[in-house]
Amino acid sequence: MSGHSKWANIKHRKAGQDAKRAKAFTKAVKELTVAAREGGGDPDANASLRTAINAARAVNLPKDKIERAIKKGTGELGGVMLEEVNYEGYGPGGVAILVGTLTDNRNRTTSDVRHLFNKYGGELGSPGSVAWMFERKGFFEVPCDGIDEDALMELALESGADDMRREESNFEIFTAPDDFHGVHEALLAAGIPLSEAEIAMIPENVVPVEGSKAETLINLLDLLEELDDVQRVSANCQIADEEGE
Repeated sequence: MSGHSKWANIKHRKAGQDAKRAKAFTKAVKELTVAAREGGGDPDANASLRTAINAARAVNLPKDKIERAIKKGTGELGGVMLEEVNYEGYGPGGVAILVGTLTDNRNRTTSDVRHLFNKYGGELGSPGSVAWMFERKGFFEVPCDGIDEDALMELALESGADDMRREESNFEIFTAPDDFHGVHEALLAAGIPLSEAEIAMIPENVVPVEGSKAETLINLLDLLEELDDVQRVSANCQIADEEGE
């Protein structure tokens, strides 16, 4: 699991704040649109949409943009049709990588993802080749400053979380996907600041990566994240802070 947090920390250091916000908004809008298209526009009857709304609120997507994305998904507004396509492969150092995308052009997205894997010493695999190394979970990251660890753990566990741990300057909370909404609502109601809130693919075990392989891997993961069609990237790597810097 620390592989997820290490990569999250690297992302926080590398990405500019404006670029991060724009990318987060784009991801949130796509997630809302697809969730509404597949399950309808009522969050009370559509758990996926409810999760997408929570994630959109976590990145401060404006209310009007949330409503517009949902209407696009239900067909009330026109828009392109998005398709969910996932990619699996290996990066430098034998690191397993999952890439989740929402795209209106599968051929373009496949070409873009394959190009980056090839350029940075990776290799795309077949469906199922690395997904078994990850587990889908709700994930929250809470900055440690001003937070009482015992009180946070009590709140998290009572609202349905499976686990909480401290990773450097953050607390990490993990939930089953179905419990994500309840935990998120409890954290928001308690005024707990969240630097991340998402349904993520968390690695069961991590692979340490150092030196030039770590540098190449970070470049690959960073550029994958920057692709317009990419929603999320998960990798089972563990990279020391000094390597990330």
